Amino acid sequence: MGVLAGPMFRIAALYHFTRFDAPADLQAPLQALCEANQVRGSLLVAGEGINGTIAGPDAGIDAVLAHIRALPGCADLEWKDSYADHAPFSRMKVKLKKEIVTMGVPGVDPKAKVGHYVAAEDWNDLISAPDVAVIDTRNDYEVSIGTFKGAVDPETATFRDFPAWWEKNKDRFHNKRIAMFCTGGIRCEKSTNFLLDQGVEDVFHLKGGILKYLEVVPEDNSLWDGECFVFDERVSVGHGLAEGPHLLCRACRRPILPEDQDRPDFEMGVQCYQCKDEHTDADRERFRERQKQIKLSAARGERHLSRDL
Repeated sequence: MGVLAGPMFRIAALYHFTRFDAPADLQAPLQALCEANQVRGSLLVAGEGINGTIAGPDAGIDAVLAHIRALPGCADLEWKDSYADHAPFSRMKVKLKKEIVTMGVPGVDPKAKVGHYVAAEDWNDLISAPDVAVIDTRNDYEVSIGTFKGAVDPETATFRDFPAWWEKNKDRFHNKRIAMFCTGGIRCEKSTNFLLDQGVEDVFHLKGGILKYLEVVPEDNSLWDGECFVFDERVSVGHGLAEGPHLLCRACRRPILPEDQDRPDFEMGVQCYQCKDEHTDADRERFRERQKQIKLSAARGERHLSRDL
C-alpha cells in the first residue's frame, strides 16, 4: 500500500440506506476498484444499501468513496475516518447480503422513518436526563469491554435477538424516552424504526455512533466507560479513536486483554477463558492446525488470510 504522511493506513467506516434494484451488479465493480487502489476490508451490499469498513492509502479510499457516492441514492453518503500504523485487513471482500445489518424483521425500513438524531456534543445532556432510558444495541461481547455509564445492556448475542428482548422488556420503559446507540449508527437506524413501529413515541439515537462520540467529546467530559470494539485488527479503540489494548481470541472472535493470555485455559488460536467450554475436541484440533498455518505464514513473511475479523 502507498505511504501516507503520518499513520500509514486510513480507515473509513461507512453505511448508507438506499434502494439498490440490482445489488449483484455492484459487487464485481466495487471489488475490482478496491483491489486496483490497494484498498482492503469488507463491504456488504444488499437491496437496502451498503455497509462496511475499508482501509488503505488516502487516494485509494477517496476513489472508492467517490464510486459509492455515485451509486443511486448515495450522494449524501457519510463516513468516519480513523488511522492505524498497521494494516487492519489483509484482503478485500465485497459480499451480497439480504440485509446490510441483520435484524430479521420484515418491514423494518430506516428510509421511511427513524428516531431523532442526537449530535455527539449533545449526547451527555440527553442521557443524563432522569426520564431517559439509554439502551446499548450492540452484541454482548462488544458491551463487555465498554459502554456508556448507566446504559442498559440487553445481553443479546446477535442483533437478531433485539426485537425479542424488547418484547420481553418493554414494560420496563413505560413513560420513558428511549436513547439508543451502537458502534457507528447503523444498528440504531433499524432499532429506532422498529421501536417507532412498536408505538414508542420518543426515540433518539447517537448520530455517528460511539466512534463519533469518542472522536469529538473530550475524555474529561466523557460519559463513556471502557473501550469500543471495532471489527478490524485494531480490535478496540478509545477516546480520540486511539487503538485500545485488546486482542482477539481467534477461536470465538471475542476481545481479550493481554493478561488474559496468562490464564491457564488460554491457548493461542484455540480457546480463551470465554470459549473454553464452547468447542469440541475436533474443533480445537482444527483450530490448532489453523494456528500452525498462521505461524508458518508468519515465518515466510506472509499474513495468513484467516486472521481477518
